[in-house]
Amino acid sequence: MQFLSSSSRCYLSPPSSAFTLRRLFTSLRATMGSSEELLRKTLAEKLTVIESQGNIVRDLKSSASDKSALDEAIKTLNALKLEKSSIEQQLLASSSSSNVGGVNKEVFRKNLVNTLERRLFYIPSFKIYSGVAGLYDYGPPGCAVKSNVLAFWRQHFVLEENMLEVDCPCVTPEVVLKASGHVDKFTDLMVKDEKTGTCYRADHLLKDFCKEKLEKDLSLSVEKVQELKHVLAMLDDFSPEQLGSKIKEYGIVAPETKNALSDPYPFNLMFQTSIGPSGTIPGYMRPETAQGIFVNFKDLYYYNGSKLPFAAAQIGQAFRNEISPRQGLLRVREFTLAEIEHFVDPEDKSHPKYSEVVDLEFLMFPREEQMTGKDAVNLRLGDAVSNGTVNNETLAYFIGRVYLFLTQLGISKERLRFRQHLANEMAHYAADCWDAEIECSYGWIECVGIADRSAYDLRAHSEKSGTPLVAHEKFSAPKEVEKLVITPVKKELGLAFKGNQKKIVEALEAMDEKEAMEVKAALESKGEVEFQVCTLGKAVTIKSNMVSVSKEIKKEHQRVFTPSVIEPSFGIGRIIYCLFEHSFYTRKSKAGDEELNVFRFPPVVAPIKCTVFPLVQNSKYEAVAKQISRSLTAAGISHKIDITGTSIGKRYARTDELGVPFAITVDTTTTVTIRERDSKDQIRVEIEKVAGVVKDVTDGVRTWPDIQWEYPAHSSTVTDADE
Repeated sequence: MQFLSSSSRCYLSPPSSAFTLRRLFTSLRATMGSSEELLRKTLAEKLTVIESQGNIVRDLKSSASDKSALDEAIKTLNALKLEKSSIEQQLLASSSSSNVGGVNKEVFRKNLVNTLERRLFYIPSFKIYSGVAGLYDYGPPGCAVKSNVLAFWRQHFVLEENMLEVDCPCVTPEVVLKASGHVDKFTDLMVKDEKTGTCYRADHLLKDFCKEKLEKDLSLSVEKVQELKHVLAMLDDFSPEQLGSKIKEYGIVAPETKNALSDPYPFNLMFQTSIGPSGTIPGYMRPETAQGIFVNFKDLYYYNGSKLPFAAAQIGQAFRNEISPRQGLLRVREFTLAEIEHFVDPEDKSHPKYSEVVDLEFLMFPREEQMTGKDAVNLRLGDAVSNGTVNNETLAYFIGRVYLFLTQLGISKERLRFRQHLANEMAHYAADCWDAEIECSYGWIECVGIADRSAYDLRAHSEKSGTPLVAHEKFSAPKEVEKLVITPVKKELGLAFKGNQKKIVEALEAMDEKEAMEVKAALESKGEVEFQVCTLGKAVTIKSNMVSVSKEIKKEHQRVFTPSVIEPSFGIGRIIYCLFEHSFYTRKSKAGDEELNVFRFPPVVAPIKCTVFPLVQNSKYEAVAKQISRSLTAAGISHKIDITGTSIGKRYARTDELGVPFAITVDTTTTVTIRERDSKDQIRVEIEKVAGVVKDVTDGVRTWPDIQWEYPAHSSTVTDADE
């Protein structure tokens, strides 16, 4: 499939209109939040009044009072209960989390998943053997949607930014993942049923508890609601001790057995394996694709003419041994990642195309709003950079490009936000991190991570491998610079650490300036310092006679530095599932006696671009249909031809349920009709022009309104009779 530049393909509302709608949506969300708070206060007051009135009724009954007084008191109590029920209904209606498009989210999701599995978008893997949790197979339409999403990703990022695409193995030696930190730190917190041993992810249990209380417990006080919302906002920031404390405080138990749970403890999520028949080379199935790019930096830098900035990209499978897979495609054990590593000079994180995204305005959720329990706010991207909310231009540029990518795929702007990581949620080396989160029936789901990882990854692999992964900036004339000089005394280190001498020397030489000067100060004041050596996995005591640290003035012809990396990482399966939810709706049949399922996929991701139907079974019409099919194939347009005798309305309904945007109906031997899925409008086009018209509109060269302007409208009670 061919695409134009993504910047020319963005069919958005005029900026002023789009911004007005988004501001209105944010205003409504704020109003709904305050409305919910008011309703909860009113409900609490009403419950107090009901309790008081109930006491009056009981007193009247026990004292055998006048019957008319008792009847009046009971009448008042019933009226108060009706008012309570009305407030509860309003409270349920005000909770956007319990509904999707006005439909109960459980009902909506059940209908969606049934449709996806029945039409073979995806199904559980190894189904005839009862399946395995967290593993799914994509069927024909699902494969087509996934292929189209990845093709558009390549066009939008790899081609647009001239990225270098690579393809690295899934099996990764342990030494690589040891250097990256995955062997020691790639963990989730797990709890066990103390009697059965069943494992659960601790933060998911707490999250489910809080969400269920917020959605179903209408008697919660305003203070309790705020507390639970704060827990949800801070969940990723909880330590094992804090998480365990909350689980005990709320009385959370094993979901199936109601047994007590163990304290949370870390569980490494990587699938371990061995490489080769001897089993002496330990390895893992990669948990991400990024490490393959980092270890190839030296060759990629050379391939790029030894110039920065540049970006490398990779699409591939990743594997995570999830503790308790759930939520369909959202949490699985094997999945597709599309990752970008944009290498940049740490002293210059400007971006030449930043001006193209600076005026984008969308929902952002800075950490300050999260910490204070506020909602996401609409921010102009340029303002977020200028006021320091977003760390730098390059990070902001990719946030903007991710926003455009997701919305052009069909993700609703109003259900997309960018959430900043909390301070303790980020790794110590990260400069800034944001997640693109998409709202679906399961809540807000992280689908893309955009992180400024500084120079951590390249430094870690440089230290572990002994290969310098650095860039060079050549000076036009030699410069006198103050240079950090680290001189390990190998003899003393050898006497003290024997076989570990080499690793300690490498670690000392790899210190950055800040760490080196801290070591120097400690040695001068105390005579020794505890020094962490990651390759040994422990700290060692370095004494003043083992290393010297100084600064010297030297003439240099070039600057040698470790690049920083900006990393957008896309969970393709999660994006596709959210796209399914955002695209799915039902509408009445023409007779009004049936609900028909429809996917409103944009043409760019639709699994099939068009269908070809002879109106009736007729050899001449079938010949025309086959002729059109050949022209569509030649133009590279995916399509489906249906020459069955089923009514045209039922054939339309079948293809609407697959998200096919256009249907071609052959009802003469010279012209045909083209029907658009969502409006059901039709135009009449000459047979020779059909393939060109469909290609233009599916490739984004022209829009459907453009096509309608050029070709005559068609109206037929016959073809629509069964819709």
